[in-house]
Amino acid sequence: MLCSTCRLRPPVTADGHCLLCAGPAGAAAPGPPVPAFVAPQQYLRSPDGLAKAVVILLAVVAVADLLAVAAGLNIRRLLGDGLENDFATYDDAEATLADNLYGSAGVLQGVMTLATGIVFIIWFRRVRMNAEVFDPSVQPMSPGWAVGAWFVPVANLVLPRRIAGGIWTASAQTNTDGSWRTVPATPMNLWWGAWVCSLAFSWVTSRQYMRAEETQEIIDAAGLVMVSDAFDIMAAVLAILFVRKLTRMQGERAALGVYPLGVQG
Repeated sequence: MLCSTCRLRPPVTADGHCLLCAGPAGAAAPGPPVPAFVAPQQYLRSPDGLAKAVVILLAVVAVADLLAVAAGLNIRRLLGDGLENDFATYDDAEATLADNLYGSAGVLQGVMTLATGIVFIIWFRRVRMNAEVFDPSVQPMSPGWAVGAWFVPVANLVLPRRIAGGIWTASAQTNTDGSWRTVPATPMNLWWGAWVCSLAFSWVTSRQYMRAEETQEIIDAAGLVMVSDAFDIMAAVLAILFVRKLTRMQGERAALGVYPLGVQG
């Protein structure tokens, strides 16, 4: 059936007229809804729970490092006493126990470091995704690099810090008048510097300990490993401060809304 007037278009009114021939009345008639494109919405997700888990795990890592330091001191004491009296009073059972304790402390360190690293990266990705909502213009790399950057050899000594810098900048913007706000990045810089130093020192000392054969070489290498453990404790404490500070900053920023408050001047 065609329009009763123009015989060209299908009718849309009760009296048989098409949309054009019906005039204003027909034009005003409701038509089928036109689907509209809706842009995907970005959401903020609280990093608080993950931050608490990271802080607890970092504290356990520090405790494991302290146990390793104590076990190292025990090893050095036994070997040092043995050298002084030409091992005349050296107790094999006590030495075996000390060696087992030292090895167990090392295993505990490895397990806790791995578990902490996994949860930390999950937290790091969460705060990076939030930063994408706060202000994507100050992010130097895409969100996927918040995970991938940690697994790139050599570059993982630089890339995560770049990403953390973007997260820090976006999370700091809490000036409601649109003015740019800069928060000193001291907690982030101290954490990153301590972590890199601890990683490098641990890599060197662990290999020196594995190569040690003579008693004095073992004593010296164990001392260096203890220094490495001390570096690791410091890095863990600074990481706790960084995680807590950035998580708090994101909470303050989220309370103001998800859209950027201003542009960098």
